[in-house]
Amino acid sequence: MIPRRKHNVSSGSLPPPDDKHASNDYILSDGAPREGWRAGLRRRFNRKTLHKRVPVTAWLPQYNVEKALGDLIAGITVGLTVIPQSLAYSNIAGLPPQHGLYGSFLGCFIYIVLGGCRAVPAGPTAIASLLTWQVAGGVVEKAILLNFLTGLVELLMGVLGLGFLINFVSGPVSSGFTSAVALMIATSQVKDLFAITVTGSTFLQQWISIFRNLHNASLWDPVLGFSCIALLLLMRKIGMIKLGTSGDGTPTTQQKVITKCMWMLGTCRNAIVVVASGTLGFWFVAQHGASPVRLMGAIPSGVPMPQLPPFSYVRPDNSTADFLEMVSELGSGVLVIPLIVLLEDIAICKAFSDGRTIDATQEMIALGVCNVGNSFMQAYPGGGSLARSVVSNGSGVKTTFNGIYTGAMVILALQFFTQYFEFIPKAALAAVIISAILFMVEYDVVKPMWRAKKLDLVPGVGTFVLCLTLPIELGILTGVVVNIIFILYHAARPKLSMELLKTEGGVEYLMITPDRCLMFPSVEYVRRLVNKTAAGGAVAVVLECTHIYSADYTAAKSIEQLTADFRARGQPLYFYNVKPSVCSIFEAVAKPEHFVVFYEDEELERLLAADGRAPAAKPPPLP
Repeated sequence: MIPRRKHNVSSGSLPPPDDKHASNDYILSDGAPREGWRAGLRRRFNRKTLHKRVPVTAWLPQYNVEKALGDLIAGITVGLTVIPQSLAYSNIAGLPPQHGLYGSFLGCFIYIVLGGCRAVPAGPTAIASLLTWQVAGGVVEKAILLNFLTGLVELLMGVLGLGFLINFVSGPVSSGFTSAVALMIATSQVKDLFAITVTGSTFLQQWISIFRNLHNASLWDPVLGFSCIALLLLMRKIGMIKLGTSGDGTPTTQQKVITKCMWMLGTCRNAIVVVASGTLGFWFVAQHGASPVRLMGAIPSGVPMPQLPPFSYVRPDNSTADFLEMVSELGSGVLVIPLIVLLEDIAICKAFSDGRTIDATQEMIALGVCNVGNSFMQAYPGGGSLARSVVSNGSGVKTTFNGIYTGAMVILALQFFTQYFEFIPKAALAAVIISAILFMVEYDVVKPMWRAKKLDLVPGVGTFVLCLTLPIELGILTGVVVNIIFILYHAARPKLSMELLKTEGGVEYLMITPDRCLMFPSVEYVRRLVNKTAAGGAVAVVLECTHIYSADYTAAKSIEQLTADFRARGQPLYFYNVKPSVCSIFEAVAKPEHFVVFYEDEELERLLAADGRAPAAKPPPLP
């Protein structure tokens, strides 16, 4: 006979439902008034939903001159950063330089309406560019279609609420991936830094090609490139100097002005170097008819007309690849790139959220629409960039409206200045990328990871090595799989604490406490361990179930086998403080006479007495 379950306040268990007076608070009876479809629509599509899904409607009514001035300064400052970055990132993607600019204005406009973070200028990123090169192989049509499909996947993830998938990319895996990508990006720029030809798609293949062709290196390209790197790092350091902060007093007005000027110098360092080197290239061509360093070459001017993404293209062998063949050639990149772009974007949003909650679903929708829109402007995949976000935040950005000024600057550059971009040396753009990418290598996480949990280094280092030796999308997928295996192993091996205790009557019993839920990966392990521990003695065993919040059919079947094992040995087995929801699962499979549950210490005394292991309780004295 199973003892009647009682409510134990200290254990937090719930009282059993009373069959005679069951509550129908959460049951809709047929006679209850049903909600009409119009009322349902009004409840779902209200002002709160509008502000959540179209964030511009929440902040636009409170927009004022102060916010407009902050957005103007931030938008122009980011525009000075995004133009040279976009030209350089196109080189990483293996595409003509104008395609980086094509993806740097429409996304900014769309993000104003749908974006939820003020410091995220949507556009090309270093990681997305490298992944695009590995997946599309420098084919413009495939890169544009990849952008379209990336946007659709991001949009679908947002609509279906699949943001939890990003949580499977743990911190160690993300750090290993980011560090490997940084080295890959720097390696991809060596060809322009030395003006040599480099082949290969992985890190090792490219470095083998670099050493084979290094004897063909130009003289002036590396001189200009390394000079630009040194100048960029110097200006970055100057931009971090703050005058008047070493003493106790506040900085003077003159110190504040000088500090702001130095910050502006550091912020606009990319534009300064690109303009200066472009001027140098123009002078060489004008005065000597040719440049001693390799230049970018002619770039089409004007804003592209919107058009559908290409759903077919002509291969080098003159055969035509249709849509399905293009998707097959893109492979796993169609799923990997959206996940990586979203992971990077949400991490940036959290860093600049000022403590506000980030709606990951809305970010997925915003980036999805941005990428789909950019694909109609012949751009490749992009998202939020940490470098641009740092500049935007440091410039005093107030709302996402700053994107209107950034996008306008890119449009002006496309319309009026592309004729001058052809004189920019490729070594200068390589220097811009390398000087920025050096700080993406997350070597500083190794020491705290070693102190906290050494096992986390396995997926982190594994992802780092695999991304360098395999195609990047396969490297990170393997890292995620390894991390999931670690999670499953942890779930399949719960820890059991064991104590030999005595009741008030002096009868010994063994208390075994699992530290987590019993699900199918772990039940056999728990059963084997409990049997192994209890088989050597004849004391009663109590399985303490406070931490078991859920179970499944496999767990219930294992509990039935465990009770049968104890029954065969003639050894009592009791279950203490089982949650009602878990108890109903166990009772549905286990035999009632074997599955004995109690919730009070006094019940254990009575159970042991009924089993002949404790003296029966004395009846109370007669009055």
